[in-house]
Amino acid sequence: MRELTVAAPQFAASEEPSENLDKAEAVVRAAAAGGARLILLQELFETRYFCITEEPRHLGLAQPFEGNPLIARFADLARELGVVLPVPFFEKAGQAHFNSVAVVDADGRVLGVYRKSHIPQNPGYEEKFYFSPGDTGFRVWETAVGRIGVGICWDQWFPEAARAMALMGAEILLYPSAIGSEPELPGYDSQPHWETVMRGHAAANLMPLVASNRIGDEPQGGREVMFYGSSFIAGPAGEILAKGSRDREEIVTATIDLEACAQMRAGWGLFRDRRPDLYGRLNAL
Repeated sequence: MRELTVAAPQFAASEEPSENLDKAEAVVRAAAAGGARLILLQELFETRYFCITEEPRHLGLAQPFEGNPLIARFADLARELGVVLPVPFFEKAGQAHFNSVAVVDADGRVLGVYRKSHIPQNPGYEEKFYFSPGDTGFRVWETAVGRIGVGICWDQWFPEAARAMALMGAEILLYPSAIGSEPELPGYDSQPHWETVMRGHAAANLMPLVASNRIGDEPQGGREVMFYGSSFIAGPAGEILAKGSRDREEIVTATIDLEACAQMRAGWGLFRDRRPDLYGRLNAL
């Protein structure tokens, strides 16, 4: 057995970044105290979700990967608690800006950065104004708790991203998110679809998956988005192991046997029976 307890905290963001960082540290400490060794914070947790409208001043929130005080703070925290901690942040790299995650191992080493590959553009989610498409490609990280694959929010809608990370040897898939209501479609609720598509990634790859999402109402520039939480942990058959509410701050946790998951993948033969020779059309259309 290789049991791993994972956690997906969800919380509402304040207008004060310092308050958000303190809250994030508090939930990481609480999750670690509860036995979690892999803790997934929500997308862009340092601030409110500033992409609801296009406002150039928000570009000033970005910080470089190197020497970033947010990453340094949470790397110190990961080392103190002995936990693996992906750290979402808004990155400035030269004249480009990225929606990124720094991956921190349990000894506090920063293993590297992943930059969000798929960038959405819809009313309330104006991300193409703020972020360049990521240039890192999909990545898998060898950590103290196993090999993790990390995507970011809109990446979670694309089966190719999950499959690429699985083929690279990931043992668990992680998706920090910021998603909620659609300002132009007030009667539409994407939560069931959001959950189902990721549960499909877990089942198709026979791999556990963790999704974290924020809660709370965030107004900006005459629009507002109500983030619906519902952070969850899925098992390798896509089954829900634990799930959060839509409107409460909480820490969603579950314990997964990574060895049993690996045996399940091998037994099913889904990767053995792949036919890459037939999949060329995926790159041709």
